[in-house]
Amino acid sequence: MSGRKAQAARNDDLIREAARAVFTADPGAPISAVAEHAGVGISALYRRYKSKEDLLQRLADDGMDRYLAEVETALADDGDPWPAFTGFMRRCLDIGAGSLTMRLAGSFEVTEAMSDKGRQIHLATQRLLDRLKDAGVLRPEIQVGDISVLLEHLHTIRIGDDARMNQLQHRYLALMLDALHRTDAEELPGPPPTWQELRGRYDD
Repeated sequence: MSGRKAQAARNDDLIREAARAVFTADPGAPISAVAEHAGVGISALYRRYKSKEDLLQRLADDGMDRYLAEVETALADDGDPWPAFTGFMRRCLDIGAGSLTMRLAGSFEVTEAMSDKGRQIHLATQRLLDRLKDAGVLRPEIQVGDISVLLEHLHTIRIGDDARMNQLQHRYLALMLDALHRTDAEELPGPPPTWQELRGRYDD
């Protein structure tokens, strides 16, 4: 990669990381706030993203790619299914899976390609949960929508600096994992969120 292309790639990484931070804190922030946070000129940002909506779509798509990669990693693990699942959940928390979902839902148009990827993610996650249930290590009523909502809620913890916040998020993930592992527990009230309910939030 040439020096100019390498710099462009670094700028793109800076912009996306800055956008995640800015829009998680304030979904209504202007795109100029992203450029300022990233330390790049607004013209450099607009060379890569034609609008705020374009940037939000790319962030959402990037987040889906990250999550899908983690699901596939967990599915490829031939060892004990429970440690494979708990490792998957911890990695999802660290990469920010679900962190922007509640904040940005309804703020950009969902493309057909994004919808197709969402269905792919849903099916892959369902395969992972089915494997856990077949092994008898996951509460039988847990569905894909439950995992999505749990990850979203963990990312609402905003206490202390980044290190302390991450520590607390993992603390409560550990409690949630214990609850998910209790196959003898009383059945949960009500059904889990459906794919249509989760997808419908983006149409507001």
